[in-house]
Amino acid sequence: MPIRRLLALLCLLLGLTWVAGPGRTPLYAQQPEVDLALILAIDCSFSVDANEFRLQMQGLGDAFRRPEVKEAITKGPNGRIAVLAMQWSDEANQMVIIPWMIIANEKDADRLGASLAEIPRRLAEGGTSISMALEYAAALFPQAPPSLRQVIDVSSDGRNNIGPPVALSRNKVVKMGITINALTILNEWPTLDKYFEENVVGGQGNFVIPADDYAAYTQAIYKKLLREITGPGIS
Repeated sequence: MPIRRLLALLCLLLGLTWVAGPGRTPLYAQQPEVDLALILAIDCSFSVDANEFRLQMQGLGDAFRRPEVKEAITKGPNGRIAVLAMQWSDEANQMVIIPWMIIANEKDADRLGASLAEIPRRLAEGGTSISMALEYAAALFPQAPPSLRQVIDVSSDGRNNIGPPVALSRNKVVKMGITINALTILNEWPTLDKYFEENVVGGQGNFVIPADDYAAYTQAIYKKLLREITGPGIS
């Protein structure tokens, strides 16, 4: 079997993205449509300490393992979604930590949840560039499977303080047909949810869910994921 074909098969079996060579179509682009292509954009800036980072990752991991989230995934029109996770901090630091992965059953959701809960912080701490996190995330959708909706799920406890103005990046991303939702952690900025509503979120059915602190993150991200998976118009 040719090496490229073997690598593509291994990526498929592992739930990873096969990166196409020049002139090739991404492997996932040839697969059946999913209900949602979702990017989880995880804040790793200076304001997020080691304990807060771990609470974020544990909260995400727990959410995907909850029965309600699994049921919402399988009850969609296609019964499957695609998820990618990335970490971000300043304008020069963004990294994919889990490539596009199709979630179509309980086993898939459990595997994703376990991976999220265990992944360490892989980025250097830096400023808070929500703008470049959004632009980096938007550039990852061409490698995703065909989908009914494309959503960036950004979590943060701070305002954009480095890189392009975040509203400009938001507008650019929304024009691509991508929805941006947010979970704001209010431990440092009590009105951060208002800032995100005005400057960060956008697109069809966009919303912001606030969490008073990192201890409240787990329940908040569960509600957020359930709403994103179910679709616009659901609260």
